[in-house]
Amino acid sequence: MPLYQDIESQLKDAMRSQDKDRLMALRNIKSVLKNKMIDARRDLSDEEVIQSIATLAKQRKESIEAFQAGGRQDLVDKEAAELKIIEEFLPQQLSAEELEKIIRDTIAETQAQGPKDMGKVMKALQPKTTGKADGKLVSEKVKALLAG
Repeated sequence: MPLYQDIESQLKDAMRSQDKDRLMALRNIKSVLKNKMIDARRDLSDEEVIQSIATLAKQRKESIEAFQAGGRQDLVDKEAAELKIIEEFLPQQLSAEELEKIIRDTIAETQAQGPKDMGKVMKALQPKTTGKADGKLVSEKVKALLAG
């Protein structure tokens, strides 16, 4: 079953069970995906759905940090609950060792020589790590491996 249909199915289940928090998070996900579909004028592939969901997860993490800095624990809890539901639709995160292996393999594939080739490596890595690892972390690891 395509990921978008799975989200719609779970949305209906949340309506039936009257799980307000889950229902709100799923409606938010569906809304973002629907807007992407309208912009693209076609159905989204599972990879595109995962990219959109990964963006939502990143936004929630940034909101949590901002609310913690502002001392708003009530909003931190709300965002954390929504993040947990969003992360259910993302592939399992790569371990540090798996991520480093993928980066090293990609550096070898692209024949990158140093920091000047970072863009080439990141472009090749993107499809392999989207939704499976934080882009900021990937970028830092690539930079460190290319530098030394």
